[in-house]
Amino acid sequence: MEKLLTVVVPSYNVEKYLEETLESFVIPEIMDDLEVLIVNDGSKDRTPEIGAAYEKRYPQTFRLISKENGGHGSTINRGIEEAKGTYFKVVDGDDWVDRGGFTELLHRLKTSGADYVVTDYYKVNDGTKEKKLETFPYLKAHPKCRFEEVVGNTDILMHALVIRTAILKENGIRLDEHCFYVDNEYITFPVPFVETVEYYEIPVYMYRLAQATQSVSMQGFQKHLPDHVKVTMRLVQFAAKYSEMSEENKETSPAQKKKAEYLNNRAAVMVGDQAGIFASFPGGNEEIRRQFLAFDAEVKKTSEEIYRLSGEKSHMLAALRKRNFKGYRFWTWVSRVRAKVRKV
Repeated sequence: MEKLLTVVVPSYNVEKYLEETLESFVIPEIMDDLEVLIVNDGSKDRTPEIGAAYEKRYPQTFRLISKENGGHGSTINRGIEEAKGTYFKVVDGDDWVDRGGFTELLHRLKTSGADYVVTDYYKVNDGTKEKKLETFPYLKAHPKCRFEEVVGNTDILMHALVIRTAILKENGIRLDEHCFYVDNEYITFPVPFVETVEYYEIPVYMYRLAQATQSVSMQGFQKHLPDHVKVTMRLVQFAAKYSEMSEENKETSPAQKKKAEYLNNRAAVMVGDQAGIFASFPGGNEEIRRQFLAFDAEVKKTSEEIYRLSGEKSHMLAALRKRNFKGYRFWTWVSRVRAKVRKV
């Protein structure tokens, strides 16, 4: 490794935002320790030209990598392959970092040996510019801990996460390509190999919200329904396989059992979320109802435990299962009413 931190910037048609993103890394006191990989995912706008300009101005820090379009996961996969930093972070091409927080992060990473480093982050409304700080109360009370202590106490999201690069490289961590929602894979697949977690109470990532086309809006979830189903089932399968291996191994440690619990719960949350996406469609859509039934049956076939947990996390899903999906139209109506209330 030649750098302290590699930041991968997945970039697809982000000319409107990319200069702000890249400029947030131009901090002279840390740039010798920093590698920024601008992974241009076949953009059709000025994204590669902007990336090339920063590579030319700061060749010791910025590097442009242009590739054919393969989706968000493909840019991260390429970043993992190319990374030369001891630590690894993803900052999307339409987001940016807080310069002060990011500088502090680099300074602290010099003495960190943790597998996961977690920081606070801001959600920023793209219209009003209002900022909301997202923190981790449990980690604030336990800033250095084992991963198994995190289980059941906090969820670590992609925007907050820095990962020791060796975990990604040595264990062949790869995300689905040509697919949305792979951030869930990114924060899940390394879990079996993570032992230690360190928390810094500093805001670093600036996550841009309120873009009409965001894939995490309900409209986006509906549009990319097959992708969410694909990622959800991949996490269910991943968690089920890890749990099975843990149960079969007589030497399974308490830490491994905790990790199995964590993975099962994450997969169950995804199943509950997927149920909500299905229910957001009109109840008269028989094709969606058929897909919903097939999905639920596949979850049960793959993991009885995740199936059970998902029913605990989604009252709607539990009610539908109890009545063999009778009353389906009523629950889709309830789901859409709740969605409208949340928007008010």
